[in-house]
Amino acid sequence: MKIMKFGGTSVGKPERMHQVAQLITRDTERKIVVLSALSGTTNTLVQIGEALATGDRSTAASIIDRLEAHYHDFIGALLTQEDSRVKARTLIAEHFEFLRIILKISFNDALSKDILAQGELMSTKMFSVYLSEIGVKHELLPALEFMSIDANDEPHVLDIRARLQLQLSKFPDVDIFVTQGYICRNARGEVDNLKRGGSDYTASLVAAAAAAEMCEIWTDIDGMHNNDPRVVNKTFPIDQLSFDEAAELAYFGAKILHPASIWPAQQFKVPVRLLNTMQPEARGTLIVEEAGSQGVKAIAAKDGIIEVRIKSSRMLLAYGFLRKIFEVFEKYRTPIDMITTSEVAVSLTIDNASNLEAIIRELDPFGELEVTRNQTIIAIVGNELAQTKDVLARLFSALTTVPVRMVSYGGSNHNISILIDGEHKKETLQLLNRGLFGLD
Repeated sequence: MKIMKFGGTSVGKPERMHQVAQLITRDTERKIVVLSALSGTTNTLVQIGEALATGDRSTAASIIDRLEAHYHDFIGALLTQEDSRVKARTLIAEHFEFLRIILKISFNDALSKDILAQGELMSTKMFSVYLSEIGVKHELLPALEFMSIDANDEPHVLDIRARLQLQLSKFPDVDIFVTQGYICRNARGEVDNLKRGGSDYTASLVAAAAAAEMCEIWTDIDGMHNNDPRVVNKTFPIDQLSFDEAAELAYFGAKILHPASIWPAQQFKVPVRLLNTMQPEARGTLIVEEAGSQGVKAIAAKDGIIEVRIKSSRMLLAYGFLRKIFEVFEKYRTPIDMITTSEVAVSLTIDNASNLEAIIRELDPFGELEVTRNQTIIAIVGNELAQTKDVLARLFSALTTVPVRMVSYGGSNHNISILIDGEHKKETLQLLNRGLFGLD
C-alpha cells in the first residue's frame, strides 16, 4: 500500500488534475490518493464564513456565486464528455446548494467547519468523475467515515486504522482509492478539520493506519531545500533527512511540510518522500529514521515571533520561579519556542498572540516585562550539530552584520536556533547560505 497526497497547487488547474491521474496510474501498486481542495478554495470558503459571522449575507452570497462560476469553468476544462460534465456539475451543485442554505440560518462555529469542508469534498468528487471518464477503476473513500479527532483535537491512529480497514475491506478488488485531506469528525461527531496544512497530516495518519510502505507528499517543489528558494537565489534539494530533522524544519518554517505531519509516520516507521508534481522525475527528499549524513542540512525561518523578557533579580533564582512562568503559558495553551536565562532575566518566544494581553497581566508580578514583536527565528538544522566541528564559528562569522537577540543551542542534537529582528530575515538567510553552504 502506498499513500499519495496532492496539495492545492497540484490539483488547482484542470491540466494539473490530469497530470495527477497520470502519476497515480504509473504503477499497479495499491494506493490511497489524498487530495486537498483546489488552490484558493479554502481561503474563499474562509471569506464566506467571515462574511456570515458579521451578518453580511449579501457579500457571502456574492462570493459563493463567483466560486461556483469558477468550478463550472474548471469542470468544462477538466472533462471532455458531456455526460461526465453533467454528472460533475450535479455533484458540485449539491455543495453550493448547501452553502446557500447556510445563508438563511443562524451562523455558528460548527457551521464554519462545515463550510471549510466543502473544498476537499468537491475536489475529490470532480477527480473521481474524471478518473471514471478515462476508465480508471477506483473508489471514493469518504474521510468522514474514518478520520476523527478526540475532545483535545488529537487523532488516534489505532481507532482510525480500525475504521479505515473496514472501509477498504468493502472493495478487495480495487487498487486505487481517493479520499479527502484536512477534514475529519470531532468527538461530538460533527464535521471538523485538522487545521491548516492538514492534508499532509491526513496523509501521514492514513499511511500509519494502513501500515503503508511509503507516504508520498506531492507539491510544487522538488523536495525539501537547504534554504528558502523564495528568498535565496541558489538552493538545492536535500536527498535524505531523519524524521527528527524534518520535524525541526517543518516546525521552524519550511513551508513544504506541515509540522504535525511527521509524527504519525515516524511513530509507525513509514518512510515519507517529498516530490514535485511539475517535475515528477526529480528524486525529491526521503524522510526516514536515519539521517544519512552528519552536519548542517538546511535553514528555515519562522516569522511573526514575539519575544517576552522578564527581568527580576529578586525572583529569578528563587525555587520554582521558572515553573510559575511556564504555568502561565500552559494556562493559556500558548507554546514556547525558545528560552534563554541569565542571573537576572529570562527571555522566551511565542508565535501566538491571541492570549498575549492576559499572559502579560499574569506575568507582571514576576518582574519588569519587555515585549518585542515582529521577530524571526532562524533554525539551522542537521544531524549531530553539537558534534560537528566549527559549526558555531562558521555560523557567527557569517552573521557579523546581523544583531542576534537570542541563541538556543544544545537542547536538540538537530537544531541551532537564533532570534533576530524580522527586518534582517532576508539578509540573514543569504549570509548563512554563503557561510554554511558556500552558495551566493
